[in-house]
Amino acid sequence: MFVGALICWLAWGFVICSIDPTDAGLIGFIFFYLSLFLALTGTFSTIGFLVRKKLVKNEEAVFHHVRHTFRQGIFFSATVIAGLILLQESLLTWWNGILLVLLFILLEGVVFTNRKYNNKDLAT
Repeated sequence: MFVGALICWLAWGFVICSIDPTDAGLIGFIFFYLSLFLALTGTFSTIGFLVRKKLVKNEEAVFHHVRHTFRQGIFFSATVIAGLILLQESLLTWWNGILLVLLFILLEGVVFTNRKYNNKDLAT
């Protein structure tokens, strides 16, 4: 996951250095936001996994958390990208930012509560 995130950061740097936003139009912004989204997802997922690995002492059970940290990385990256798009369009205000974060928390809460198994099932 770390190597994938590093490659995505390199791709984002390539987009930054090689695409002129005034000439590229919509395709340039799509490449910019897509590469940034993938890089942020990999970074947040890696950081989340390392934090969970530090908190969970059982080495065998820690790999069950990869899916959860990846999902949370996607949600958090989508929140950051949505905030940047709102900021680009001059639509980001303090209350829009709070609503965006609350939407992220609500979405994570809905996904978390709709699990089929509880944590005891994963630990065995």
